Amino acid sequence: MIPLALVAMGEVLAERAGVVNIGLEGILLISAFTGTVGAFSFHNAWVGMLIGTLTGLLIGYIHGVISLYLKGDQIISGVAINLFAMGFVAFGIIVVWGVHGAFNLPLEDSLKGWTVLLPPATAGGDQRFVGKISVLLPFTFLMAGFIWWVLEKTAFGLRVKAVGENPEAADVAGIRVERVRLIAVLIGAALGGLAGAYLSVDWNGMITKDISAGRGFIALATVVFSKLNPLLTLLGAFVFGLFDNVGLWLSTNAWANRIGLNYFIRMLPYVVTLLVVAGVIGRARFPKAIGQPYRRE
Repeated sequence: MIPLALVAMGEVLAERAGVVNIGLEGILLISAFTGTVGAFSFHNAWVGMLIGTLTGLLIGYIHGVISLYLKGDQIISGVAINLFAMGFVAFGIIVVWGVHGAFNLPLEDSLKGWTVLLPPATAGGDQRFVGKISVLLPFTFLMAGFIWWVLEKTAFGLRVKAVGENPEAADVAGIRVERVRLIAVLIGAALGGLAGAYLSVDWNGMITKDISAGRGFIALATVVFSKLNPLLTLLGAFVFGLFDNVGLWLSTNAWANRIGLNYFIRMLPYVVTLLVVAGVIGRARFPKAIGQPYRRE
């Protein structure tokens, strides 16, 4: 849930400003790699998380400059980010660690979570270990509420919605369209970078050449599902994350492997994504100027 929600709520902010970034998959992948490099090099997970976030910020800046100031096609820019990430990360793992495809981060360099324990089943017994909760989980909920508050209750949020709906009118009112859009894109990409670092430094404790596994595209589906409401991205991310883990759990069962269904079951989250988008896309309302570079007359 956490990476999907972080990426989706950041993209909600960018799309409210009228900018589409389909390079979320690439941002997740590159930030997961740089976050791992940072955590491994400095032996500090928080440094890795910071470097991953800054990586997303840098990619967002490049996308923003191309889309907003150079008036480039936003879709092509996003596709270029995704294609670059696929080659860069696979090559980078070989260059940095001398291995192919994957590198396991030392446990001491990974982000520690909160241990969840249940009371003992019998009197005098030991507490039962359930799992760990990431420290980013409460941050994700708080960030969703904060972005909603910014969009709905602040002057900056009003400017964001104005440049997305009618950039010409916003320009006449004295709003610097490109600057507001760029800020929205930078915040969204930084959250994507944080989500990417979370994948490698926190959740998996490793980097692979395909660690994002389509989650950037599922995050785009979450944006559609939420109808550009950052609070609803939490629900969408929970639904998609749930089916992702259900598919993983079912695919590891012996009966699924015996009858050859393990790979088919792993398709479950992507099938659910298609069904949800197909059912919601017609009812979701996007800003009128989304995807269109603003050119002053």
